[in-house]
Amino acid sequence: MTRQANKAPLLLLALGALAVLATLLVLSLANRATRQSAVPAQASERLVRADSPALGPDDAKVTVVEFFDPECESCRAIEPDLIRLLDQYEGQVRLVARYFPLHANSLLAAGTIEAAAQQGGELRWRMRDYLFEKQPEWGEQQTPQKAKFLGYAQDMGLDLAQVEETIESASVRDLVERDRQDGLALGVSGTPTFFVNGERLTPLSVSALERAIQDALNR
Repeated sequence: MTRQANKAPLLLLALGALAVLATLLVLSLANRATRQSAVPAQASERLVRADSPALGPDDAKVTVVEFFDPECESCRAIEPDLIRLLDQYEGQVRLVARYFPLHANSLLAAGTIEAAAQQGGELRWRMRDYLFEKQPEWGEQQTPQKAKFLGYAQDMGLDLAQVEETIESASVRDLVERDRQDGLALGVSGTPTFFVNGERLTPLSVSALERAIQDALNR
């Protein structure tokens, strides 16, 4: 009995030490995960280019970078909440849009957005919203939907000759490919992918995005 009683405190000490080590291990892994979610310094210039389109003030405290595909259903689904958050935190948050094409008509859709932007900066965002609205008509098609895109440009009163000149131009292809390569370098593999002040948002959800924005504002 005495021998077993003497062992009890040692056993409790051992269990306590193991609990402390387990806690330290969990904290270490959590810190490592946080560090891994941040964009490495050498890749930070790929996150926002000098000519990357932005919605919101340049001096906003929080920058949300979205790698998106106009043909992506998830991008379309989150768009209303994204705009709601921009309105909710007006003046404090800016959205930077980067292309990451994954579908058959992604490039033509991007060309349509760029063609609209050339005829007025605000038209970029109107066309983006319009393509999301019309996505069920043209998305998930394996044949080029250029005629539909030209029709959407006509709906918005754009100069169709200029749209025709831009929609499949080398400059658009180069822009979209640069965005895609930047995304790949940053570990993007699907859309939408968000970065909030340089930290990748994982897992993706509206509540997680709002929480990340609020956390960045509170820092």
